Amino acid sequence: MSKVSRDTLYECVNAVLQSSKDKKRNFLETVELQIGLKNYDPQKDKRFSGTVKLKYIPRPKMQVCILGDQQHCDEAKQLNVPCMDAEALKKLNKNKKLVKKLAKKYDAFLASESLIKQVPRLLGPGLNKAGKFPGLLSHQESMTQKIDEVKATIKFQMKKVLCLSVAVGHVDMTPDELAQNVHLSINFLVSLLKKHWQNVRSLHMKSTMGPPQRLY
Repeated sequence: MSKVSRDTLYECVNAVLQSSKDKKRNFLETVELQIGLKNYDPQKDKRFSGTVKLKYIPRPKMQVCILGDQQHCDEAKQLNVPCMDAEALKKLNKNKKLVKKLAKKYDAFLASESLIKQVPRLLGPGLNKAGKFPGLLSHQESMTQKIDEVKATIKFQMKKVLCLSVAVGHVDMTPDELAQNVHLSINFLVSLLKKHWQNVRSLHMKSTMGPPQRLY
């Protein structure tokens, strides 16, 4: 991360954590990275999108719903994880409003192999439109690990405007944990950009209610 020195990074991280300590909120504030871009034309240039898995889970409260076969649903129930089987999905009857509501209710979805191919047929394009098409959950992997992986993954997606923001952590993290997440996120973002650092106008980080701190 050539353009943001370690000192600047830690200075910002500590400032964000400190300002959240000074004004304790009654919820866990998320820390986000706000990115301003330049020399980029969202109309002409290829819009990028990419996902990267962070070392520490930025949003522990993130809700993941399992669209599962019998075995996965049983497992989900034991783990207290919300799940729906094919029958429950059929009941939504491709009703756009209901599918939209489902997409709103959860932050992400995981589906069993037998179900993932049926999702578009059962639900229509609603989940895809919301950018929440399910990830694959196989019987060979641990459900809890897979859910944690989803929670630790952040997505950079270029829309029509020249700024984006992603959750990179929360205020109960240690400075090192937060710094490592920010470091990873910035490096990954820069690797997605056509002209790398020459496309970055500014980088700030802030907690939900706190003032922004300038990284770059």
